[in-house]
This record gives sequence, C-alpha cells and structure tokens, in this order.
Amino acid sequence: MGAAIGQSLPVAVGVLISPLPIVAVVLMLVSRRAKANAAAFLIGWFVAVLVVVALVAVLAGSAVPDEAGTPLWAAIVKIVLGVLLLLLAVKQWRGRPREGVEPETPTWMAAIDQFTPGKALGLAVLLSAVNPKNLLLVVSGGAAIASAAPGDTNAQVVAAVVFALTASAGVVTPLVIYLAMGERAAKVLDDLKTWMVHHNAVIMAVLLVVIGAKMLGDGISAL
Repeated sequence: MGAAIGQSLPVAVGVLISPLPIVAVVLMLVSRRAKANAAAFLIGWFVAVLVVVALVAVLAGSAVPDEAGTPLWAAIVKIVLGVLLLLLAVKQWRGRPREGVEPETPTWMAAIDQFTPGKALGLAVLLSAVNPKNLLLVVSGGAAIASAAPGDTNAQVVAAVVFALTASAGVVTPLVIYLAMGERAAKVLDDLKTWMVHHNAVIMAVLLVVIGAKMLGDGISAL
C-alpha cells in the first residue's frame, strides 16, 4: 500500500496544480450561486478523479498477479504514458501565448455566472475525466498504483482514495481562501485567476514534462 501511494503521489500533485480547474472554482466563487456551485464542482471533481484512478488501478492491477516484481505490461504502459505526456507537453509549450499577447479564454468561463450546481458538477467531470491533459495524468496515477500493488485490491482502492484527495487539494484551496478571508478574498482570488489563466500553458507544459519523464524512466527501469 505504501509503495502504491508513494508511486502515485507525484502524479496527484500534477493534477492538483492544473490551472483551469482552479480558475473554474475561482469564477464560481464570484458568481451568484458561489457556495452551491463551488461545492458541486468539488464533489464532481473528487468523484470523477476517484472513479477513473480506481478503475485503472483495479482493472490493470488485477490483470497480472505480482509474481516476480513489476510485470512487463506495467513497464510498457508506463513508457507509453510517459511518451504521450511528453508529446502533450511539447504541444502545450508550442501553443503558449507569446509575450504581450492575451491568452485565449475558454468559452465556458464566460458562462459560469449562469451555472447551476448541476452544470458545475458536469464541468468538473469534463475537466477531470474528459479533458485529455488531466485524463492522461489521472490514468498515469492509476497505472502507477497498479504496477506498485498488482493483485492487491485493498491497497489499490486506498491508494486511489489518497490520490483523489491529494488531486482535489488544488480546487479546494480557492474555497478555503473564500471562507477564511471573507470580503478580502475577492482581490486574492482575482489575482490568482489572472495569473493562472496567463500561465496555464507553461504550468501544464512543465508538469507534463516532469511527470512524463518520471513515468518513462520508471517504465524503462522496470524492463
């Protein structure tokens, strides 16, 4: 269990720092249904991440019993995921806004003020389990858990819960600021949103490079 948690935690931190979900929560906290929408988003985010990482961990980890160290399939999966993450990092870096150019804002951001809790929950699922960047990271976390604890369902499930909790810390942070700082939170949250929107591509590129290199290195070393 300890190995499964330890192997997947760096990936969970990558999900934690993903800018767009944090920006989404910030925008919800300045909308008309601030607390209801933010709470629905957090629930949707946690559940979606947990379901995906647990499914990958349990299904992949049950495929081959742990008889002689890391199974070959796990090494190959890590190498494939590492390469995909590195390719996605290159795409993010090449698509970053140039100096002095305002980054393009996703259309859903403009509509958040009209969101209901149901739409907020749906957006959380889309950003965590459908968005290719975060989906690849969550799947990588599941693969790390599966390779560290193959055949041990209890360890896989516990590690998946720890992964989901860690990955949710980023989207919880704006809500904590909102509740703790009261009226003063507006300026802090607005500055956070602006910074993350402007540096989204660079942040994601760096995260994807670090995690992709780790996955690739782990896979090669396990061959």
